[in-house]
Parts: sequence; C-alpha cells; structure tokens
Amino acid sequence: MTTFLLAFGALFSIVNPLSGAFIFFGATHELTPRARAQVSRWVAIYAFAIVTLSLYIGAYVLSFFGVSIPVLRVAGGIVVSMSGWRMLTEPDATEQRRSETPNPRSVDVAPSRLAFYPLTMPLTAGPGTISVAISLGAGRPRGFHASSLVFFVETLAAVALLVVLVYGFYRNAGRLANLMGATGTTIVVRLSAFLLFCIGIQVFWNGAAELLGTLSLGSTGVS
Repeated sequence: MTTFLLAFGALFSIVNPLSGAFIFFGATHELTPRARAQVSRWVAIYAFAIVTLSLYIGAYVLSFFGVSIPVLRVAGGIVVSMSGWRMLTEPDATEQRRSETPNPRSVDVAPSRLAFYPLTMPLTAGPGTISVAISLGAGRPRGFHASSLVFFVETLAAVALLVVLVYGFYRNAGRLANLMGATGTTIVVRLSAFLLFCIGIQVFWNGAAELLGTLSLGSTGVS
C-alpha cells in the first residue's frame, strides 16, 4: 500500500476537495441543487480523466510537444492565479438582502460543458495536480511485470478515491455552505480564493525559478 498512500497523499494535499468545495459553491451559487449535482459529477469525471492521463502518458505528451514541466508550471500558475484573483475581487455572491429570496436558475448549457473550465481545469485538477501526477508516473517500474501491475492498481485506486471525495464534497457544497452560514461561507470562499491565488503564484514561481536556473547554468557553462 506504499504507492497508494504516497499517490493519494500527494494528490489530496494539492487538490484539497474540502476547500475546493467552497470555491465550487462560489462559482455555482446561482445554479439549482440538481444542476450543481450534475456539474459536480462531470467535474469528478473530468478530474479522473486528467489525473489518470497525466499519470500514465503525461510525460510522453509533454515530450512530444516539446513542453517542459517548468513551462507547464509557469503557464498553469498564471491561469490559477487569475482564477483566484477573479473570485477574490468579484461581488459577494453569498449575501442576500433580507427582503429578497434567492432564485436559483438552471443551466443554459450542458453540465458537461460547464464543468470543464474553469471548475475542473484549473480549479480542481490544475497544473499543480498535473505536475504531481506526472512526477508520480515518472517513478513507475519499467517493463511489464508484477510490480508494474501493482503500481497501476494502487495509483488508479488512489485517483478513484480522490475523485469520489471531490464529487461528494462538491455535490454537497450547498449543504456545507448552509452549515457555515452566509457570513461563514463568505469568509471561507474569500480565504479559499486568496489561497488559490497564492497557490497560483507559488506554482508560477516554482516554474520560473527552474527556468531561471537553467539560464544561469547555461551562462556559467558558456563563460
């Protein structure tokens, strides 16, 4: 179970479905509970596909297109930080006037289309998650033997458990918000958005630092 615990712990720490549920609720507060449940199901499906593909073929895809992990982190960090900044500065969606009654609406587009961007990519399975998955996949045993099968089963189980938790928290995001109350939800959404913005900056800086490190090494070699 070592590989399972390693993969699940690394992926869970960066996805963090609990805090992501409040961000999800902040982005889907206008939807009906039924529509939100449909969107959360598609987010879980997309997240499962993104993480598993990153685990098993992510390194080959990046190599084919000539994209390095640092460049992925820089680009993804920009997208994540922009999403966090937008959610941090938008008008408060959780407060309702006492004389008003919330009027949830159904989605005008297919939930499968609404769920991918930005709810799945980059808010749930963003560049940080992809980088971790690719790193885990790079450490898999080479060849086809028993250890390869064990690695496949354990990592797949870790991803499956992760997306089940994502679906459960996202589906019940409205209930979590009701338990927290309007003020508590506002605070958690703002803090989560700020944390998301900081994560984006950190991911960007990690990639930029690696790129700058290669430049300094190159200049040292030339000199």
